[in-house]
Amino acid sequence: MNSPLPEFDHQAFLSVVTQQAGVYRMYDKERTVIYVGKAKDLKKRLSSYFRKDVGSSKTKALVKQICAIDVTVTHTEGEALILENNYIKKYQPKYNILLRDDKSYPYLLITDHKHPKLGLHRGGKKVKGDYFGPFPTVGAVWQSLRLMQKLFPIRQCEDSYYRARSRPCLQYQLNRCSAPCVDKISKQDYQQQVDLAKLFLKGKSSLVIEHLVEKMEKASVELAFEEAAKYRDQITTLRKVQQQQYVSGFAAEMDVIGIYRDKTQVCIHLLFIRDHKVLGSKSYFPSIPAETQDKDIIQAFISQHYFGQDMKAGRIPKEIVIPLEIENSVDIQQLLSEQAEHEVKLLFNVRTERANYIKLANTNAQSALITKNSHKESVQARFIALNEVFDLDGGIQRIECFDISHTMGQQTIASNVVFNQEGPVKSDYRRYNVHGITPGDDYAAMAFALNKRYGKVTDIENLPDIVFIDGGKGQLSKAEQFFNDLNLEKTPLLVGVAKGESRKPGLETLILAGSHQLISLPGNSPALHLVQHIRDESHRFAIAGHRAKRQKVSKKSALESIPGIGIKKRQMLLKYLGGLQEVMQADVSTLSKVPGISVALATIIYEALHDN
Repeated sequence: MNSPLPEFDHQAFLSVVTQQAGVYRMYDKERTVIYVGKAKDLKKRLSSYFRKDVGSSKTKALVKQICAIDVTVTHTEGEALILENNYIKKYQPKYNILLRDDKSYPYLLITDHKHPKLGLHRGGKKVKGDYFGPFPTVGAVWQSLRLMQKLFPIRQCEDSYYRARSRPCLQYQLNRCSAPCVDKISKQDYQQQVDLAKLFLKGKSSLVIEHLVEKMEKASVELAFEEAAKYRDQITTLRKVQQQQYVSGFAAEMDVIGIYRDKTQVCIHLLFIRDHKVLGSKSYFPSIPAETQDKDIIQAFISQHYFGQDMKAGRIPKEIVIPLEIENSVDIQQLLSEQAEHEVKLLFNVRTERANYIKLANTNAQSALITKNSHKESVQARFIALNEVFDLDGGIQRIECFDISHTMGQQTIASNVVFNQEGPVKSDYRRYNVHGITPGDDYAAMAFALNKRYGKVTDIENLPDIVFIDGGKGQLSKAEQFFNDLNLEKTPLLVGVAKGESRKPGLETLILAGSHQLISLPGNSPALHLVQHIRDESHRFAIAGHRAKRQKVSKKSALESIPGIGIKKRQMLLKYLGGLQEVMQADVSTLSKVPGISVALATIIYEALHDN
């Protein structure tokens, strides 16, 4: 363990620090990063912290804790801005404004492929292709994909499915795909549909219709009436969509940032506007130090939201409308333009339509913060009511709950969910893949999960106040036995949650560890509502993990478990014979005709598939 840092000699440090642009990190005596900042002139900026009159009480409190400072020199202030953002995300310093929700947004992606695929992309490895978005939710992407299937017959299947086809799938029969996998459409015609889809996703639906009209008239002149009829139907569908989506206004592509503050709490609300319509919105609740100004919050939000790894993937719009002027707006605008590879305008003091959008964003920010506080107060009231039931010294600060999910003992998953006085703490949720037990043994599965969570805990501060076990006396007894064997100085209160008769909500019975005393709370009790909430959340989390694991297993090909059959041979079997069903029905003679499959290997495949 690192020893505490000695007292900081700021005069000696400032005498040697550089005057170049860069980023600085401030540490406390425990070697924890407490603040990250950037500067055009590091010496000038850092010297300002140690003047006699430093201004705000926030800065005074920060300076008192500084025991060391690291600096990283950059070529430009723009590079410093990006590095500062990366450090803030990495260290989460307590004196910085922290944007806690840093999840990547979903996009529509048209891949760079011989026959491009249209699909969803969210985070993960960057795929080469054209990105369209961002979308506020995955549901909005799926809705757009369904619409695109009706408009443009572009494949949406995975590459593995596409490569294995030997005949058209159902999507071709439904006129939702042109079956490029089996050459039902020429490469040139398919690419033409892809180009039209890109134009449509860029908001140029009128150009798409004009192009299709030309193609329809040309086909009609050439007496290709069947082809002309296809273009006619495509034009009709496009015009219907155009009527449904039309919204008046001149703002084709912009993000609008609204803000609302209530004392030390703040909400940032972001409106996504694409193709003259509000595509969606999202609220953020950043953690802010005391005496932070609104302009600093807006600037921190822009840095942390837009300067990320996926910022080139169509994430930055042409306009970002903000409610007030911020410092370094010209530099930030230039940096945004360079990263987005198109001009980006940072607008404030706006009028007419943009002003109305700002008003809308501010109103949504206010509504979101009020709703959040209302929910928080409700959860706190339930915690108080639950503590009146159990009367724990010091009150209840943290609750954990465990549940087990499986199907006939297979793909067993254990869930561990966490609540505090603000509600679910989803960053602390955990799932455990249960193994090494008798299938279907819920008691052993519960012991496995408890050992995974608490088996290496040595500090009682890392334990919750209450652990709920979703189950009856059997599961609870397993939990009691586990904690007795753990022999800790202090153990959490263990409570079983048994379902009542007919398993209806409101009839749950609580079972206390040790005495196994039964507690039945009235159906309108806030304490019971909290227990139901955490139990249901634990159940949902376990079921979701179990379904994902079961689906993964069900997707596994029967060919994968056969020795000597690698991915290339599997692909050759599926492609040559037309699919897994045809492989299952083939005899040894037919299997041996597949390139790369010998008679001996064909015999092994046949026997493995038929359990001989």
